[in-house]
Amino acid sequence: MHSQPVYNTALRILRNESDAAEVMQDTLLKYLSGGVRSSNPAQAAAWLRTTCIRKAIDLLRSHKKDPVFVDADSLVEEDMPEDDFSGNNMPDIGQIRRAMEALPQPYSLVLNLALIEGLNYAQIAEITGQKEVTLRSIYARGRQKLTKSLKNHE
Repeated sequence: MHSQPVYNTALRILRNESDAAEVMQDTLLKYLSGGVRSSNPAQAAAWLRTTCIRKAIDLLRSHKKDPVFVDADSLVEEDMPEDDFSGNNMPDIGQIRRAMEALPQPYSLVLNLALIEGLNYAQIAEITGQKEVTLRSIYARGRQKLTKSLKNHE
């Protein structure tokens, strides 16, 4: 019941099917072996989602390819168009998904956690260890980059 949502969450963050499957399995094993069981399915789902997100971010950090987060001061401000879509110009879900996957890691991670997982800045800050101010900046710039990408593919 919970495996597919946990896998999807991990896949959105990690962008790698084998890593997402590994995180899903680790999350479910931790839930089953840790005695964290809850009779309330909503509480179980919330615990699994939070644990999955933390494990996925930890795996990203362990890869050490690129830093997941950078200082807010080092992010370059760009002139971005406003993100208004009107009429027939609305992108479909496939276009949005591809544009999200194409974003650099700090942007896609924060946008996924905020928009798809529904976490607020305080929750994202707790999970990632970043300041809320930094996360707000990354979110705003990521949203602008996403909008620009979607407009370029019209």
